[in-house]
Amino acid sequence: MPANGQRRTRTARLVRTLAVAGTGATVLALPLMGATTASAATPASAKTAATVGYPNNLDGWIRASLAVMAEKKIPGTYNGIYRNVMRESSGNPLAINLWDSNAAKGIPSKGLLQVIDPTFKAYHVAGTSYDIYDPVANITAACNYAAARYGSIDNVFGAY
Repeated sequence: MPANGQRRTRTARLVRTLAVAGTGATVLALPLMGATTASAATPASAKTAATVGYPNNLDGWIRASLAVMAEKKIPGTYNGIYRNVMRESSGNPLAINLWDSNAAKGIPSKGLLQVIDPTFKAYHVAGTSYDIYDPVANITAACNYAAARYGSIDNVFGAY
């Protein structure tokens, strides 16, 4: 029983239960319920695929991120982002790695480009959501990090 005396609900157990599927070098955990409930609030002005006029799918998320990146002068191409997204998460914006060294330290990699929370916070791009699972925010922060570390997401060909 939880410390606060409340009984755990079936829903709480389901939220903690994850379906794990291996894909290449990344393990994806597909939450049975939305993973964004514990995330920080998103400012109304945050750019998402929909607010920038792109479809709510991988193509739209990449194109919306590229639009933000162009405004902020963050280098990267569609192909470089797509290649890394497919390797890291197979295009699942709710992907979470629960087995690598980061996860063992309590900071699992999350989202399309498998970013850890401290990196996401450090490389967050103004104008995007503060939710690490938001596809546009995740891509843009990861590309910002890759630009600082490798010159561009286009130069990343393995786990970073």
